[in-house]
Amino acid sequence: MKNKWYILMMIPAFLLVVAFLYFPLARGIVMAFQNYNMFDLTNVHFIGLDNFKAVIGNPNVSFWQILGNTVIWTIFSLMFQFLLGFGLALLLKKPFAGRGVYSGFVFYGYALSGFAIGLLWSWLFNGQFGLFNDILTRIGIIDEPIGWLSNPKIAMFSVIVTNVWYGIPFFGIMLLAALQSVPNDLYEAAVIDGCGVVRQLFSVTIPYIKPTIISTLLLRTMWIVNFPDIIYAMTNGGPVNSTNILATQMINTVFKEYDYGKGSAIGVIIMVILFVYSVIYLRLTKSSGDDV
Repeated sequence: MKNKWYILMMIPAFLLVVAFLYFPLARGIVMAFQNYNMFDLTNVHFIGLDNFKAVIGNPNVSFWQILGNTVIWTIFSLMFQFLLGFGLALLLKKPFAGRGVYSGFVFYGYALSGFAIGLLWSWLFNGQFGLFNDILTRIGIIDEPIGWLSNPKIAMFSVIVTNVWYGIPFFGIMLLAALQSVPNDLYEAAVIDGCGVVRQLFSVTIPYIKPTIISTLLLRTMWIVNFPDIIYAMTNGGPVNSTNILATQMINTVFKEYDYGKGSAIGVIIMVILFVYSVIYLRLTKSSGDDV
């Protein structure tokens, strides 16, 4: 009887998950195979893989370009977020005066809206009156303003810098929690064996928190791929699609072209890519995770 009562208590939560997660997900997958344009809702019908063919063969927006942009955006954002976040966690591991206040200021940025962060940094990177150009001009590094967001060659660099700044606190929080769980006995034993600071890092710290590293890297990869907020606020995918990724192209397709079928097709492509990546990633890291 107790088990039946627990099941009854879980029904409302289950219904909410189905209504707000699984049903929209299933509906979006179905729409990816339909002609579903808001300008012609009387002509909704099944068209097979036509939406996927239209997305991949789009003459106006190269699918392979935005796919390459997505890879660049994800790899460099993830790499620098992790390295700097790990460094931040190591610095915050040992107590010092005002550590709590300092940590609060550092981690506060991650609580802000990604779109708001994008708007803020678009002002900093502004080619005419941005703060970065003003500082670089005053110290004599540049003679004329740089179009950080208007130059296709460096626009992706600008949005990646913003995303790195935004994502550092995530790794800082997660890895700091993992570092605080490492037993001091392991470090004492390492010191007795003659291990220096660097050897302790690679022989004690990293192996012990490897499960946390594996899981956070996987989660953060998924979030970065599905994180168009900063790019949409700063460049809207431009100039000339130099910062356009799959997620921003999906938004543009839905809200500018009002083509929910093609937008859903891009969403399904993102899901498939992340699913394949997750399977490969977990297989490659399974043995390492089990050994810890």
